[in-house]
Amino acid sequence: MRVLLAAAILPAILLLLYVYKKDRIEKEPKKLIAKLFLFGGLTIISAMIIEITSCYLLSRVMSENSVSYLIIENFLIVAGAEESGKYLILKSETWNSPHFDYSYDAVVYAVSVSLGFAAFENVLYVLSGGLGVALLRAVLSIPGHAVFSVYMGYYYGIAKKASVNDKVSVEETNLSKALIVSSFLHGFYDFCLTMESGWFLLIFLVFFILIVIFAFRKVNKLSYEDAPLREMPYYNDYYNGY
Repeated sequence: MRVLLAAAILPAILLLLYVYKKDRIEKEPKKLIAKLFLFGGLTIISAMIIEITSCYLLSRVMSENSVSYLIIENFLIVAGAEESGKYLILKSETWNSPHFDYSYDAVVYAVSVSLGFAAFENVLYVLSGGLGVALLRAVLSIPGHAVFSVYMGYYYGIAKKASVNDKVSVEETNLSKALIVSSFLHGFYDFCLTMESGWFLLIFLVFFILIVIFAFRKVNKLSYEDAPLREMPYYNDYYNGY
């Protein structure tokens, strides 16, 4: 049991430590990070309730084997429920925090919440599936959740910067992007796998490799360019593209 729990949780902890250590200038309080990790993990409860209920209702009106069903299930129900839960914790616990004063903080917060969810979810899968499942999810699912959250944190940070500078429309736009982009990436990830097709598996592998590379590059870039929010020169696309 202890081995399985360690195998389930350790990958998420290691990824979180990697992102946390990239916070070069001002480390975030460990109590806050732990709180975000725990609360992120607890969102699995609401996500499961929404997913089970919604999928049951959806199956009453369309075939579970149809492409339409899989699109709605993966993009709107599963990705929507999980990423919305993470986003709500992120926004409620960090937006007005006095510790949220540097640009890179947004990524640290988003990753903490998301990897909390990933760790709790992983425990459920690994306890029922064993070490083989733990290994597979350590190289796919855990990094996947981390990547989704990097994109969420990227736009969340732009929104916070806009808020500091009283750019309301830019703030609202990027808060929406934080949720929409992470949900789309999550949904596409799941959709490719549920199609159970060789072509979609190939698409998934290319997609996964690319978003992981881009996410790690973005983490390194944002870490290197980290600066106080109130002193950063403002423009909407402050963080240059990949």
